[in-house]
Parts: sequence; structure tokens; C-alpha cells
Amino acid sequence: MELFNYTRRETSEVQIGGTPLGGNNPIRVQSMTNRSTMDTEACISQAKRIVDAGGEYVRLTTQGVKEAENLMAINIGLREKNYMVPLVADVHFNPKVADVAAQYAEKVRINPGNYTDAARTFKQLEYTDEAYAQEIEKIKERFIPFLNICKAHHTAIRIGVNHGSLSDRILSRYGDTPEGMVESCMEFLRICVAEQFKDVVISIKASNTVVMVQTVRLLVQVMEEEGMQFPLHLGVTEAGDGEDGRIKSALGIGALLADGLGDTIRVSLSEAPEAEIPVACKLRDYITARADHPYIPGAEAPGFNYLSPTRRATQAVGNIGGNHLPVVLAERLDGKQETNPAFTPDYLYAGRALPEKMEAGIGYLIDADLWEGAAQTYPAFNAAQLPFIGGCPATMKFLFISYMTLTDEVIACLRLHPEIVIIAQSNHPNRVGELRALAHQLTTEGLMNPVIFFQHYAEKEAENLQIKAAADMGPLLFDGLCDGIFLYNQGELSHATVDATAFGILQAGRVRTSKTEYISCPGCGRTLYDLEATIARIKAATSHLKGLKIGIMGCIVNGPGEMADADYGYVGAGRGKISLYKGKECLEKNLPEEEAVEHLLKLIEACEKKNEA
Repeated sequence: MELFNYTRRETSEVQIGGTPLGGNNPIRVQSMTNRSTMDTEACISQAKRIVDAGGEYVRLTTQGVKEAENLMAINIGLREKNYMVPLVADVHFNPKVADVAAQYAEKVRINPGNYTDAARTFKQLEYTDEAYAQEIEKIKERFIPFLNICKAHHTAIRIGVNHGSLSDRILSRYGDTPEGMVESCMEFLRICVAEQFKDVVISIKASNTVVMVQTVRLLVQVMEEEGMQFPLHLGVTEAGDGEDGRIKSALGIGALLADGLGDTIRVSLSEAPEAEIPVACKLRDYITARADHPYIPGAEAPGFNYLSPTRRATQAVGNIGGNHLPVVLAERLDGKQETNPAFTPDYLYAGRALPEKMEAGIGYLIDADLWEGAAQTYPAFNAAQLPFIGGCPATMKFLFISYMTLTDEVIACLRLHPEIVIIAQSNHPNRVGELRALAHQLTTEGLMNPVIFFQHYAEKEAENLQIKAAADMGPLLFDGLCDGIFLYNQGELSHATVDATAFGILQAGRVRTSKTEYISCPGCGRTLYDLEATIARIKAATSHLKGLKIGIMGCIVNGPGEMADADYGYVGAGRGKISLYKGKECLEKNLPEEEAVEHLLKLIEACEKKNEA
């Protein structure tokens, strides 16, 4: 694994209709319809919009045989309109449906968690080695005939593992862990290899970005150890909508793309399917633009564990580093001091002029040559000002440096001054690689100064800032290198938008919570209620509940499982019927949809009062 220089992982090529995947092909983008697969015209119309937006594959849910058979009509309808997009059948629970779908779709997605294993009960079951081996034989008996059908029809498959739908069998042996998710996938991949079936794509997803990134990293290593080069489909499940969905997706997917992993991506938003495509394209294009960049001579620090990283050890300087949560530093060079009370930065960089009035609880950075020691203020140095650091009496100092300015002189200064907080910056085409290299060199040198990562942009649209900043910060957060984030945008966006993006990135990376978190699925043909309207209603009523996690699921496929760390869940149980959960426990079943949001709010209120008592 190359940490510092971008290069794509070598993978085998998979034939999916007329749009091959992996190998030397570009990273493909895709989405999924959210209408009933029996509604032929609606699915055709939605598929056309996905393709018109730039989508290269279209996935459709296939709950039963009739839905699988109707893929033929949808396929014919699209081709009559000169849309040659490959169709992907999404199958859960019923392997017979996969057999049928393989005759009409260019690719079939199966979920190892529910392909042959019984429906989850979330109970701890005990398997002897012999019993476990017998279950693997059952998988072979059911899976190999499916592979033979796929061979006969030149149909590719996707082995799609979801964190929320691991089987009780896997959970009993491996627990709710990356290792369990990887093994769930490898059981099926080993059968594919034994049967010489090569048109296989793999996905291994979670709504928790930390789990998702660590699991994909582990999967790649395990595949390499077993001589496999299958291509990867990347995505963050139940990412949500709006800025949260974009930030969470860009953070998780971007972190893996930055390491050269991923051959196709889906940004799962709780919005119209075609809205996912521009976001995915922006993310893909932003990462791949760094190909063939100037070489970065970084060296991995001793003890760094890429597969299971821990936070870099630092000495706390004030409330930065050590065991403190990562801080948010923002700029106010225009003198404007407005802040959003919900997303107030910990520090503001004022440059060469302090504001007339300083907000309580915020630290202000002033350029070192103008710093006079006023309360709440701290000097900010650059590399050229090193000779003056020793004579500065400030107990907290900030130093702007880049990897290429991390000279012996700077290292010696940092060694003498543990009170310095580093503000790391980069102008390199692969800034992620260069910032990583800086942090690794600090560790190698035994320096424990905290690091705030400075990320600069010139964006006019909030979505572009959210995608790029999240993609740049993803690897730094997941590698445990981040003690703070400093977003600076020279475009037309407000300070409040930039600040909210910084806080959103930290929350999506599971390192600092500043608002309610919503784990909401993107919807599909299985969705049993008006997803977008329901999400809006729940958000309007609960957005003040900082730190609470609420799962909003269209159906039971990932339902309680994907809400594993959610506090409360709202799950489609039947057409117009909703079940409510506290954790994995269902407390109210089959409520009428029109009453369910009110019941959820009452449930949250009652449980939170009980917790406070």
C-alpha cells in the first residue's frame, strides 16, 4: 500500500454488458432506482435520468421472481430508446430470485448475510467447527448452480456485504467486526475462485465511515494474501441527504479512492437517484486528477498500522492534541465575526488585525510580528520566523509549515518547543499524500506537537467545498493524524457554511459530535413510505437533539442491523406501516405511517427523560 503517492490498485477486468469494470477502465459511477420494479415505465424513466446525469450502471431491487422477470421488459424498453446501460438486479433473502435475475440483468448483486443464512435474530448462536463447516457446504450447494447460470448468460455478480445485514452465523464467530464482514465476503469469493468464475465485483459497506474504511482496507489485504484481484464497488450506506450525505460519502469513499482503491462508486443519498450521479462524478474526478503527480518522498512511521490505526500520540497544548477532541480553526480575515452558535469554531485566525470585539470562549490567532500578548490571543508564526519563537513568552504558539519546509532547523525548533501547535499546509497536487508524509515524519522524529490540517479552496458552491474538503480530510482522520481542521475558502461562501462543513467532517469521521446524526437509506423499490418527506419531518422535530443518532430505514433489509449504533430507529414494516426501535429492540410494531413520526418523538422524549432520571 502506497500511503504518499497516488496510484490505482491493479484489478482484474469484469465484463458487465458493454461497460467493463476494473482493469484499465475508468472508475464507474452508478445509482439505483427507487420505484417498484414492476412499474416498468417508471423504472425506465428513472434509469434514463440516471444515465443522462452520467450514470453508467443502474441497479433495481428484485424482491421476488416476478420483479426479476420484469427486468427483461425494462431492459427492452431502455434499449428501444437507445439506452444501453447495464442493469444490476439487487437480491436479498431469496437465492431463487438471483437465479432468475441472472437471465435478464447484466449483473446480479447478492448479499452473503441473507443469501442462504436464516434471517437475523440478533441472538448469540453457538456453532461447532463441524456445524460451521456444514453451513459453508450449504452455501456451495446453493451458490454454485447460480454461478453456472451466470456463466451461461455472461452475467457478472456483485458480492455485496453490508455491515447491517451480517448473518447470525458470522456474528456468532467474529462479532460485529471488520474481520466478520471480510470473512462473510471471502466465503463466497473462495467459491468463485474454485469454480473459475471471474466476473465478480465486491462491495463491503457500512453507514459508519470508520468501519467502512477499515473493512475495505482489510479486505484488500486478505484478497492480496490469497492472490485475488477482484475490483471494488465503494459506498457508504445510509449516508443521508443534503450536506450530511455528501460529506459522509465523500469522507468514506474519498479516503479509499485516495489510496487507489475502488473501481466503481455509488453515493447513496436519500434523494432522487439522479441527484447521486453529479456528486459521485465530482468526487471521482477530484481524486483521479492527482494521477501522475510529482513524487512525494514520504516514509511510513514505525508502528503505524494502516489496517487498524490509532490516534497519533501528541502532547496536549491547551485544548489541542492529547486526549482532546479535534478542534476547528477558522479564518476571519475580513473582520466579520458572525458565527453559528451550533458550529462555533474553537479558534479564529485574524491575521494582522484583531476584531474590535472578541467572542468569549474563542481563541484568536494574530500574526506573530503583531502579537502583543492580549488575553485570548496567540501568535501565529511561519517558517521564516523561527529565530523569534524562543523569545516569545506565549504558552501556546502556532506554526504554519509544509512538508517541504520541515527542515532540520524546524525539527530542532519543534523539539525545543512542545508548546507549538503545527498548522500543516500543502500546495501539492496530492495534498493528502504530502500532509500524510509530514505527520509520519513528525512521528518518526519523536515529536509530539499537535497538528491542525489547513485545507484551502476557492469554491463558489457549498457542495463542491463539502466534497473536496471531506475527501481531503478522510485519510487524515481515519489514519488518526488529526488534532484539528482549518478550512479556508476564497470563494463566495459564507463563514457559517465553511464552519458547518468543518464540523460536519469531524462528525462524519466519528471524532467529534456537534449535531443530531441521521442514518437514512437512499430508498429503492422496497421502500414502504415517502422517504424524503419523512426524513424532513423527523429532522425538523429532532435537529436540536445534539449527539442523538436516529435511523430512518425504508424497509427491513438493513433495518435494525445498519442502525446498530443508532439510538432510535424508524423502519418500514409493510406498505404504510412503520415499526419503531430503541437500539435493536422493536418497541412499537406496524404503526400507521401517518401516526408514526409523532409516536417516534414521544418515544424519544420518554426514553430520554428516563435516561436523565
